[in-house]
Amino acid sequence: MLTLASKLKRDDGGRTARTSAASDSTHRVSIRDRLLTKEVAELEANLPSTCKASFPDEDKLHHFQLAVSPDEGYYQSGKFQFEIDVPEAYNMVPPKVKCLTRIWHPNITENGEICLSLLREHSIDGTGWAPTRTLKDLLNFDDPLNIDAAEHHLRDKEDFRNKVQDYIKHYAR
Repeated sequence: MLTLASKLKRDDGGRTARTSAASDSTHRVSIRDRLLTKEVAELEANLPSTCKASFPDEDKLHHFQLAVSPDEGYYQSGKFQFEIDVPEAYNMVPPKVKCLTRIWHPNITENGEICLSLLREHSIDGTGWAPTRTLKDLLNFDDPLNIDAAEHHLRDKEDFRNKVQDYIKHYAR
């Protein structure tokens, strides 16, 4: 993070009013990257101790992973990896989030697709993505996608817990 933040500061500080259009375009930093410099720091400051963000390339804040290791509830003792890609059109469009760990969860398919109204560009109930939202808003998961898991949870919580633990044992250690 410091690498990109210092690069942004250095690029902005090095410009003069006489900079040509050609050289200006080579130093231009996208709105997404400017927003992410601030938002990633805010996200990391607000992550619970059970979550950790990692950046395969510190100069690419738009692609990172989030490791979640719950210390309570059904998913306790599991380690779940999520991949977040922030498109160039951010903050007008939502980030793309995928669960890389196979999980039995009402909001996540076994292929890792995640259903959150927050991740939709448009939603009927008005809870979809809006330019006023930030990465920190991604920490709320309440929108069912895996109907089987949701119904399983409603039908038999104990059996649901057993299936979750079975998935953790096989896929999330």
